[in-house]
Amino acid sequence: MTATPSDLLLRALDAPGEPPLRPLPPVVTELLRSLVAPPRLAAHLRAVHDVAVELSDWVRDRYPDLAVDCDAVLFGAATHDVGKTLHPEELAGPGSAHEAAGRDLLLDHGFAPALARFAATHASWDDPVVTIEDLLVSAADKVWKDKRVPDLEDRLVRALAEATGREPWEEFLALDDLLARLGADAGRRLAFQSAFPVRP
Repeated sequence: MTATPSDLLLRALDAPGEPPLRPLPPVVTELLRSLVAPPRLAAHLRAVHDVAVELSDWVRDRYPDLAVDCDAVLFGAATHDVGKTLHPEELAGPGSAHEAAGRDLLLDHGFAPALARFAATHASWDDPVVTIEDLLVSAADKVWKDKRVPDLEDRLVRALAEATGREPWEEFLALDDLLARLGADAGRRLAFQSAFPVRP
């Protein structure tokens, strides 16, 4: 017998939220429904994805000549914690088992390795091979709750400065302003996520 999504999961995927949260990409919504994902996970993924949209729009506007795969960033933000469907205890506590599990789950569902990787890389921005897309997903996963991580932000600033030839301090000021603005709505995003249970 196939499990069906709960009303709470459907509400986490579809409720407007406050502040209004953008919907996840349809392919991700369908995946979470088929997995009967925990409602809190769906709410969390929406919050992080919503911030990633803002980050991607900012990058696209500020750096029109920079080759950034914004669609990959949005997919990565929308699925970065999908492994928590297999490790729901990590929704309420620490743990990293969901990272490799999420990548493997996405691969098993036919997603390309270039997209599935975000589930495994979103917490490892210090790896020398991370891309700007990885850094943007990691930043969205922190700033949605107004958590600032200097090492992560420094990596992103350096990547932007190297790509544009601008001074790092100039990129830092612009990024800092954006992250402070995004962090201002963290309380409401946290309240939206907390309104949903960890268990399906």
